[in-house]
Amino acid sequence: MNLKSCLRLLLISLILLLFSWNHSLYSQSSLFDINEMQEIKISIKESNWREILDSLFVNFGEEGRLVCDVTVNGKSFPKSGLRYKGYSSYDVSRMKNPFSIDLNYTFKKLNYQGNTKLRLANVIYDPSFVREVVSYKIAQKYMPASQANFAKVYVNDYYIGLYTNVESVDDNFTQKFFKSSGNSFFKGSPAVLQYPFGQNANLAYTHGTDFSAYIPYYKLESNYYGWKDLFNFIYVLNIDTTHISEVLNIDRALWMHAFNYAILNLDSYIGYSQNYYLYKDDYNRFNTIPWDLNMSFGSFRNTDGISLSLTIDKIGKLDPLQHLYYNSYTPRPLMKKLFVIPRYQKMYLAHLRTIVKENLENNEYFNLATQYQNIIDSAVYLDTNKFYTYSDYKNNLTVDAGPTSGKIPGLKSLMDARLSYLSSYVGFSNYPIITDVKHQPTVVEQNSEVWVSAQISNSSATLLSYRNHSKAPFTSIEMYDDGNHHDESAGDGIYGAKIVSEGKVLQYYIWAENDSTGSFSPERAEYEFYSIQPQLIKGDVVINEIKSNNNGITTLEQGSWIELFNNTNENILLCNLFLSNDSSNRLQWKLPDTIIPSRKYMILGLNNSFANDSVNINFSLPSANGNLYITYQNGHEIDAISYAQLPVNLSFGRYPNGTGSFTVMKPSFSSYNFLPTSENELLWVYPNPTSSELNFEVNAQNVTVKIELFNSLSQSVISTQFDFNSATTSSYNTIDLSSFAKGVYFLKASWGNNSEIKKIIKQ
Repeated sequence: MNLKSCLRLLLISLILLLFSWNHSLYSQSSLFDINEMQEIKISIKESNWREILDSLFVNFGEEGRLVCDVTVNGKSFPKSGLRYKGYSSYDVSRMKNPFSIDLNYTFKKLNYQGNTKLRLANVIYDPSFVREVVSYKIAQKYMPASQANFAKVYVNDYYIGLYTNVESVDDNFTQKFFKSSGNSFFKGSPAVLQYPFGQNANLAYTHGTDFSAYIPYYKLESNYYGWKDLFNFIYVLNIDTTHISEVLNIDRALWMHAFNYAILNLDSYIGYSQNYYLYKDDYNRFNTIPWDLNMSFGSFRNTDGISLSLTIDKIGKLDPLQHLYYNSYTPRPLMKKLFVIPRYQKMYLAHLRTIVKENLENNEYFNLATQYQNIIDSAVYLDTNKFYTYSDYKNNLTVDAGPTSGKIPGLKSLMDARLSYLSSYVGFSNYPIITDVKHQPTVVEQNSEVWVSAQISNSSATLLSYRNHSKAPFTSIEMYDDGNHHDESAGDGIYGAKIVSEGKVLQYYIWAENDSTGSFSPERAEYEFYSIQPQLIKGDVVINEIKSNNNGITTLEQGSWIELFNNTNENILLCNLFLSNDSSNRLQWKLPDTIIPSRKYMILGLNNSFANDSVNINFSLPSANGNLYITYQNGHEIDAISYAQLPVNLSFGRYPNGTGSFTVMKPSFSSYNFLPTSENELLWVYPNPTSSELNFEVNAQNVTVKIELFNSLSQSVISTQFDFNSATTSSYNTIDLSSFAKGVYFLKASWGNNSEIKKIIKQ
C-alpha cells in the first residue's frame, strides 16, 4: 500500500472509529443487530404480576422492581429487576406496557454481551412500528446516540407483542462515546410533566439562585453529585452567554436541534423540553444526547414550546428558527441563546441541510423504514396487543393512519412536505463549496508544523478547527487566501493555515461562511473530521510479550504468538510498519493496516499457527539468541528486543506492562502482564492504578471468595462473591470499575479463614 492510500485508510478508519472498534462490543453482539429480532422471555412467579407492576410504578416510579427471571436470546438472567416505564406510553388498562429490565439487579456481574439494562418501548404512537429505530439510525451519523432494533417479548410464555429495543444511556454509553463515566450526568425528565406552559427541563434560569430549586425538573444520573454543575451551566447559558463554549459542547447541541427539526421530533427539547441527556465530559463541557424517539416523524404534535396546536399540515412547515421570535411562555434558551449568534445560526442550518441531504432528499429514511418493516412483518401481524391495525401498519409508511380523532402522519407524505418547505429555506442555497482539502508535509512527524489548505468558493470567512487529542475541544484559527499561508497565490480561492502536531493524532475540519450561510468539510463535522496520525516514536507501540516453544499445543491462547501493545491514549493505525526477526532484513513481514485501540493489544500468530480469522506471521522465532524489530519502511525503528532463551510454555514479557523490562512470566494472552511480587502472597490485584478493569487473584483453589470494595469514606460500593471450583494454583476474576469516580478505594477479599485488604487507585 502506498503512502497516499495509507493516509486515506487512516482518515476513514479514525473518522468511523466510533462505529467500528468503539462499537465492536455491540456490533458483534446480537442484542442490537438490526437484521435480527431479539427474543426476550420474562418469567414471573406471581400470577397478579400486572397489578404488582402497576402498584410499583404508581407508588415508586423508577425505583420499584419486581424480581423475575429473564431469558435473552436463550441466555438466562435469574432474579432480574422488572418495572414499567414511560409517561404517556404507560396505562394501567393496557396489556402491552413498556418495560425496563435490570439484568444485573441481583447478580451484579451479569450482563448480555456488555449490556446490563433492557429498555423496551411498546410502540404506542406509531402505526408503522419503525419511527424510533429509523430515527436512532439517522442520529448515529451525527452525534452519540443509542442503538435500537426490535424485540419479541413474552411473559410466562404469552406473546405480549413486538417492542423496540433501545440501548440504555448509562455509564457504559458514556464510556463508549466520551471515554469517561461518573461525571455529572442528567436527564431532562421533570418529576411531574407540566403542560401547557410548564418550565419542565427547559434549562431556563427561572427558579432562583439556589440549585435545589431546579431539582424537580431534572433527573440526576450520576452518583452523589452534579447539581452545582448543572446550575452553573444554566446560569452561564442564560446570564453569562459569552462563556457558553466553556460549559457546553455547542456543536453537539446544534446537531441535536437540527436532527429534531429535520425529522420533526417534537417530543424533545423543542416541545415540552424533555427527553434528552446532558453529560459533562472530562473537559467540563456538557454534551447533549437525544432520547425517546418513539414519537418522531410528526407523531407528537402537542407542544407549548412553539404552538399549542399543530396540524399535520402545519408541522411539515415548522420553521427551524421560530424560537428566535416566538413569544413562548416557556423559553428555550438552549436554542435561542445559540441561534441569536450569527455564526452558530449558520452552523445549525448547515447541519440541518446535511441531515436533509443525507436522509430526506435521497429517501434514505424511507428505504430504512421499508427494510425494517420487511424484517418485522410477521411479528407485527401476530401482535394482538398492538395499538393500530395491521392495515395501518402497512399504510403508515406512505399515508396518514389511525383513527380520525388522532391521525398519525405517513412518513413519506410528511417528509415530502418537509423537504418541499426546507428546500427554499435560508441556508439551503448559495453556501460555500469546499474541495481539495489536503495537508503538507504528507508524512507528519510528532511535534512538527503542518499546513492545511483547501479550495473554497463563495466564502467571506474561513476557519480551521483542530485538536491534538481525541475527545478534546477543537481550537479554531483563521485560514487565509493571501499567498503567505501555503495557499499558492493570493485571491485564487485556495485558503491555508498552519497548525502544530503536538500529540499522537491531529484531527481537523474546515468551516466557511458568507453573509447568509455556511459549510463544513467534512459535512458531518465536528462529529466527523479529517485525521492525521504522525509517525510513531519509540514506545508508542511495543512488542509486549512473546510465547513460543509450545510443545505442539496449537489452540489460540496456548499457541505460539507475539503480543503488541498500544501504550498511548489514542487509537493507533499500523500503516507502513514491518515486523522482523532478521537484523539484515527489517522488512521481513508487513504488519496489517489495522487499528490497535488505546491501551489495547494485538496478537500475531507465529508460523501461521492460528485459524484463518486471526493474524498470522509466516516465520517462527528461534528458541535462543533471537531478535524482534518493528520498523517503518524507511528504516525508522519503533521497537526492538533481544532475548537469550525463550521458556517452554511460559512467556517472555514486559513488566510493568508496556514499559518495563522483559522477564519470564505466566502467559497473559491479550491482557495485562502480571508478575506476583511473592509466591507467598495470598491476594494480588492488577493493574493498580487502574482506569477500568481491576483483576484480582487469590492464592487458593476450590474456594468461594467474598469481594468487597470500600470508598475513602469506608462506604461499601461493591459486595459480591465468586465461586472458584477449578483445581488451579490461584483463582482469577475481574471487577469493572469504569463507572466509579476517581480516587482511593480498598478491596477486601475473604475466603475460609483468610482475609486480605489492598489499597486501590482509580484514575
